[in-house]
Amino acid sequence: MELRLTPTTMPTTVRPSLAPRLSSSQVSGAADGGFSDALKSALSSVSAAQNESTRLQQEVQMENPKVSLEETMVAIQKAQIGFQATLHVRNRMVQAYTDIMNMQV
Repeated sequence: MELRLTPTTMPTTVRPSLAPRLSSSQVSGAADGGFSDALKSALSSVSAAQNESTRLQQEVQMENPKVSLEETMVAIQKAQIGFQATLHVRNRMVQAYTDIMNMQV
């Protein structure tokens, strides 16, 4: 699970200094999939890591000789770190939404 966003990987519609002048319909159409697709991909990656760690835990409990305890512990830690990162992102998004809703117009 790797999600790295650098300034060079951002869509040009997000980087106003490099973006050509687009009409509002072009901007809304281009921005629909960028962040939401990245978020969906990250969430599915975290979910897959949690499912894999659960599967490995069950295999260790059933004493499967092909699954090592070390591999299981690493998978559990990856799933835990991914979940914590997702939780932090969610908290930041809720805080940003709250800040925007409290702005005076």
